[in-house]
Amino acid sequence: MEITISSLEDIDAAARLFVRAMGDNTVFAFYGSMGAGKTTFIKAICSAMGVRETVTSPTFAIVNEYGDADGCPVYHFDFYRIRKVSEAFDMGCEEYFNSGFPCLIEWPELIEDILPEDAVRIAMRVLPDGTRIVVF
Repeated sequence: MEITISSLEDIDAAARLFVRAMGDNTVFAFYGSMGAGKTTFIKAICSAMGVRETVTSPTFAIVNEYGDADGCPVYHFDFYRIRKVSEAFDMGCEEYFNSGFPCLIEWPELIEDILPEDAVRIAMRVLPDGTRIVVF
């Protein structure tokens, strides 16, 4: 599936479309260069899932936990600062990935070897006019 986000005004509709397409999947790995809009899109996805808390990048915490509309956890990871896969193991990432609750992962390239086989891989890229393309 491909979603086009032409401007920030389109992001909420794009996030709702993404959430409807999530199905029973729980682990979502967002690939894209710095500035591709991963964090902004994940914020919109969380909003579409009913998260009322402020969604921020967990760059230093590595994982943030939010509650969705039903009070169930939504986990947001940012592995940008991970230097070794063992750091992800040490923080218990496998428990999160196997929890059955949504895991939204930025910079999954750094933990590729331990991502579940059924993780949904999402590629985000920016066109010269600023349009974002989300493919999964």
